[in-house]
Amino acid sequence: MRIFALLVAFLIGLSAPAGAADDVATAQGVIRSQAEAFGRDDAAAAYGYAAPAIQSMFPQADIFLSMVRNSYAPVYRHKTFEFGEAQVSDGKIAQRVHIVDADGVPWEALYTLELEPDGSVRISGCVLLKAGQAV
Repeated sequence: MRIFALLVAFLIGLSAPAGAADDVATAQGVIRSQAEAFGRDDAAAAYGYAAPAIQSMFPQADIFLSMVRNSYAPVYRHKTFEFGEAQVSDGKIAQRVHIVDADGVPWEALYTLELEPDGSVRISGCVLLKAGQAV
């Protein structure tokens, strides 16, 4: 829960500078592409969207996919996946995603993404809570 509170504080504290719409569109494309890779069980593609810090915690794509399958089931398999509010600041992006899981249960995911030195955008974290759950 502390991690979620910190990520919410991060989201609230960010400002949206000019050009942020491009960053948000890029971030949403990365999140969507990773979700599609999960849907195909394409571990290598899904892993490729994870930031280096995430990849260092899960040094192989199949280990990463197993973690997502077991700990982020609503992200791994879902009925709906809709983007909500996003904020951008200093190469970091916070993006809310409204998810309905395979059983029809609503969830809120807060993704964080970062701009990498090579210019790519990668997912640096995801916090998942049932919709309406108190922080």
